[in-house]
Amino acid sequence: MTSTPQPLTLALSKGRIFEETLPLLEAAGVEVKDDPETSRKLILDTSRPDLRIIIVRATDVPTYVQYGAADFGIAGRDVLYEHADTHSRGLYQPVDLNIARCRLCVAVRENFDYHAAVRQGSRLRIATKYVRAAREHFAQKGVHVDIIKLYGSMELAPLVGLADAIVDLVSTGNTLKANNLVAVEDVAHISSRLIVNQAALKTRGAELRPLLNTFAQASGA
Repeated sequence: MTSTPQPLTLALSKGRIFEETLPLLEAAGVEVKDDPETSRKLILDTSRPDLRIIIVRATDVPTYVQYGAADFGIAGRDVLYEHADTHSRGLYQPVDLNIARCRLCVAVRENFDYHAAVRQGSRLRIATKYVRAAREHFAQKGVHVDIIKLYGSMELAPLVGLADAIVDLVSTGNTLKANNLVAVEDVAHISSRLIVNQAALKTRGAELRPLLNTFAQASGA
């Protein structure tokens, strides 16, 4: 008796990355049968019996791929940079898909003179979940900072005196504006990358490579 091969597993997060991945899947002739925004399912079937999608937190995508729970995935450069601070063995990053583009920025209250504080050598308190990126950014500028790690509601930190500034992702800037914050400095330009489990690429390359190539071509990479 021959066993049915396990389907390829693609790890994605909800939201913008998922939505901007749909055209890449369509280019590969793949239709997703469930909407993660309305379905409670965490494993989504597709129109291809040999491909399924798992929905995980954005920060967990590299972990699922690295340890082989997913064969490949799509993750933002911000997430991959922080993940690499711990370990990135077993991960191959072949393509920048140029989707879910945004900026990682320093933002402060509208009435806070950030540039004067930097010139005067003030020690700043920075709230962020992007600890590695923030620490390296300010180290390169020679600015002394205390990093406060937060996981959400970042914009609140300067408003209640927890921090002088935040380092966070900015897309339209509407959330900053609604909370009387302003972006004062770019840390990095962010887009999402295709990541692949290296062992899967060796053992299931014949199945994976056509999908990877189609994604790259559809994204213009």
